[in-house]
Amino acid sequence: MKQIVLSILVENTPGVLSRVAGLFTRRGYNIDSITASPTQNEKFTRMTIAVSGDDRILMQIKNQLSKLEDVVKICELQEKESVCRELILIKVRASKSEKSEVLSIADIFRAKVVDVAKDSMMMELTGNLNKIEAFVNLLKDFEILELVRTGLTGLSRGEDTEVSFKL
Repeated sequence: MKQIVLSILVENTPGVLSRVAGLFTRRGYNIDSITASPTQNEKFTRMTIAVSGDDRILMQIKNQLSKLEDVVKICELQEKESVCRELILIKVRASKSEKSEVLSIADIFRAKVVDVAKDSMMMELTGNLNKIEAFVNLLKDFEILELVRTGLTGLSRGEDTEVSFKL
């Protein structure tokens, strides 16, 4: 099983996210990650969907998505030809003596400390999946109180790309 990341341009209409997610539900496919937001043109929304499956299932997903009325364009974001990032906020329990160790880990990953309390610290980190996972794994030595991730988002590299829309 492999994972792909799809960048999908859809019309910015009520219920579009529900219709796209509903396609996955009806077909019994799981979404690993989904993000959606308006583009520079308010008529359109860009969705970034990470999904896993074998080659047949992944092709079927792309074909089914392209049949949806709201979908304008679909592009698979290739690893070396695109930039994909995720944001994480993580709150860990850290006593006064542990805070310097947590700060050291944050510095290594260039994470930003966004809140400090008497016995906890909250950090934000943006990066690729490997960086996020490595950061979380190092912080498992401390008690993770809360963790939230935005989900993957990405764009193709360069000026003239498959997913550049000048509509």
